Amino acid sequence: MIKIEHMSKNYGPYPAVIDVSFEVLKGEIVGFLGPNGAGKTTTMRVVTGFTPPTEGEVTVGGYDVVSHSLEVRRHIGYLPETVPLYLDMTVNDYLTYMGEIRGMNASWVQERLPKVIDMVKLGEYQNTLVGRLSKGYRQRTGIAQAILHEPDVLIMDEPTIGIDPIQVVETRELISNLGAEHTMLLSSHILPEVSAICKRILVINDGRIVADDKPDDLSEKLQHAERIEISVRGAEASAFINSMREISAVIDARSDQRASVVQRSEREDFTPFIVDARPNLQASEQIAKSIIENGWGLINLTPLPMTLEEIFLELTTEENLDE
Repeated sequence: MIKIEHMSKNYGPYPAVIDVSFEVLKGEIVGFLGPNGAGKTTTMRVVTGFTPPTEGEVTVGGYDVVSHSLEVRRHIGYLPETVPLYLDMTVNDYLTYMGEIRGMNASWVQERLPKVIDMVKLGEYQNTLVGRLSKGYRQRTGIAQAILHEPDVLIMDEPTIGIDPIQVVETRELISNLGAEHTMLLSSHILPEVSAICKRILVINDGRIVADDKPDDLSEKLQHAERIEISVRGAEASAFINSMREISAVIDARSDQRASVVQRSEREDFTPFIVDARPNLQASEQIAKSIIENGWGLINLTPLPMTLEEIFLELTTEENLDE
């Protein structure tokens, strides 16, 4: 549905996006990650036809974003980072107006509007002035205008920024449900949000795409050490750590600080640890053997993939990119 080939965008002499190429297939939900200023918003503005590319070709649904801009916009629903809402309109009036300027006739708006209001759970606020809505409900209004005209593609730029944690969870669930019916490109710097919604990740840094893969596959490619979660019974922390450090395949061992005080009080019969080991050396077998030889009880031994946060840092830290 979205195809970008060798696209660059300059602002005067300054390049914002450099030779970017990627494709989002029909039905995909793709996360678009990158630090502030990396080129995420610029790329989305080019895809939605808000600004033309300096070089390259961008198409949506087979239509070029420059030569067939109006046709592209019919296929796209866009939620910018700052939604342009009219604060002195009610939710109903605003959405009706947005439908009209998108070319929807009155009967289509009348039929579609109640469905959209119900989807984004704005029923009790539909006659409220937009200016009186909370940030979270304004964001829902923005999502409503993006899906009102039944677009094939949704482009969302930081959809949960600035809203409270409860609204974040609800908005994330709404976006996930929308993904079942739309092709979606979702920009965010909130990594748990992307991992909860997206099956594929694009990472952009300094205007260039530095990764394009599934989270698990990225983790496997970038993992320089094998991280293992271990729980043992009957071992003092210092004795266990010293025993692990004697194993040649082990890089280091430490107590698992992720286990909360409550968890530890509920599990006083065993202790959680994290062990980092060199990959491809059968470290798990050596660790299990050491635990048994020391007379400790092995409760759990689970290899851990890199977290999305670790992947993000690996791909966007200058020292790593220069290696």
